[in-house]
Amino acid sequence: MVKIPILYEDNHLLVVIKPPNILSQKDHTQDADMLTLLKQDLKIRYNKPNNVYLGLVHRLDRPVGGVMVFAKTSKSAARLSEQIRKREFIKKYLAVVHGKVSKEKDRLTHYLLKDNKTNTVSVVKQQTKDAKKAVLDYKVLGTVGDLSLVEVDLHTGRPHQIRVQFSAIGHPLFGDQRYGAKVNKVGEQIALWSSEISCIHPTLKKQVTFTGFPREEYPWDKFSHLF
Repeated sequence: MVKIPILYEDNHLLVVIKPPNILSQKDHTQDADMLTLLKQDLKIRYNKPNNVYLGLVHRLDRPVGGVMVFAKTSKSAARLSEQIRKREFIKKYLAVVHGKVSKEKDRLTHYLLKDNKTNTVSVVKQQTKDAKKAVLDYKVLGTVGDLSLVEVDLHTGRPHQIRVQFSAIGHPLFGDQRYGAKVNKVGEQIALWSSEISCIHPTLKKQVTFTGFPREEYPWDKFSHLF
């Protein structure tokens, strides 16, 4: 069974570190997924005879690791989902990108279109049918050689958003074969990590912040002094 580190747990929230390459929820592949694994763990740890409730309120792409927040009650799930709708659920990411980024900090705004058949996302013109606005802020934390570490403050949660937007400005993420095939090698692990989530606790009504950082392995180890 996959070992999932727990950052925080009470009667309402379960906050964990998602290992890279684990699905957020079950899909057609029937591969291991966070929701099923955590339900199984709760069932065993608390000796629950019946089904365990656990609400998935946000997702991470399969190759992405880092902080994930789950709801342990339906009321908590509803309140967290409302925060996401109101953009009060704050998500920050770390990413290693190719090249030296010219602006130390900036806001990226694009319009994205997802092709569900190929599960790929492309940047399109604003007036394109079904295009979704994507907005993020970034700041460069450091550059080592031809790689840069950026912190990303995500304002919209579009599929593959960070990966597509940085590729669009000429700085694809390290290891991203889908949106940076020209500069990445097959088999490399994508360097994208959910490093921080802030939200209002569903019952305590106060802001809580959860952080977690990637393991010291390439290319993260080049920047370990920065986080």
